[in-house]
Amino acid sequence: VVASDKDSFIGKDALAAAPSDLPVLVGLAAEGRRAGRAGYAVYSAAEGGEPVGEITSGALSPTLGHPIAMAFVTPDLAEPGTALFIDVRGTRIPAAVTALPFYRRNA
Repeated sequence: VVASDKDSFIGKDALAAAPSDLPVLVGLAAEGRRAGRAGYAVYSAAEGGEPVGEITSGALSPTLGHPIAMAFVTPDLAEPGTALFIDVRGTRIPAAVTALPFYRRNA
């Protein structure tokens, strides 16, 4: 983790030279009761539904009452609210990109 607004830090040149289309980690909130697991594919919601990423972890959240997951997806689909699909054992489950963390306890 780096505060990229600093004038100088070790690795700044390498970070600037990195491709801008690398996958980014996002949170996903799905519908129903079936959770996506590590390695499951993520598809775009556009017609044809091309693969756009892969889940790194997922579970049914007892606190939130719906499935949640984290996934690496293409940067153009990382905006919260973006509709996607998770392939859960051959069935595509609707999901939406959501801000992380999934839950914040009011202290």
